[in-house]
Amino acid sequence: MEILRYIVFGVFALASAAALGSWAVRTRRISPFSKSAHFIRRATDPILKPIESKILSKGGNPQTAEWWLLGGTIIGGIVVISTAGWILSQFRLLSLAGRRGPGTLLWVAIYYALRIISFAILVRVIGSWFAAGRHSRFMRPVYFLTDWIVEPLRRIIPPFGMIDISPLVAYFIILILTGMLPL
Repeated sequence: MEILRYIVFGVFALASAAALGSWAVRTRRISPFSKSAHFIRRATDPILKPIESKILSKGGNPQTAEWWLLGGTIIGGIVVISTAGWILSQFRLLSLAGRRGPGTLLWVAIYYALRIISFAILVRVIGSWFAAGRHSRFMRPVYFLTDWIVEPLRRIIPPFGMIDISPLVAYFIILILTGMLPL
């Protein structure tokens, strides 16, 4: 994991150097006719030209390509490190469960089921912000997975004006149940 973090940091440092160099040439902080500017353009154009053309095709300003490069590098690095950490933690969990025996594998299956339900609750809440109701083709499975816990809570907990907090309460119940598992 440490090596991956160093690699991501190195990629970010290179992207920062490319963005800074390109910006310096574009804003004439470095003379565009100098040898250093020629070197910078030769080094950064293969990276920035595709970004500039994509921005231009979407109607944006191609001079913001350096910022898009930095933002993409940061977000990409976060995604890569987070995904690798998640995969490593799942591997450790399954390895531990395999060593403890078949009873622990049942607890792991329950753990994954609760995680899927908690994710479905989050999708249900975010979908409600965009008016994707229970009859939407993509939301039917989400409502199928979450109605068993949200609907009874909805009958007990009154809404606060237009805000229904029963999915939030259901999410915390699922998190508590997940935390109680003997893993």
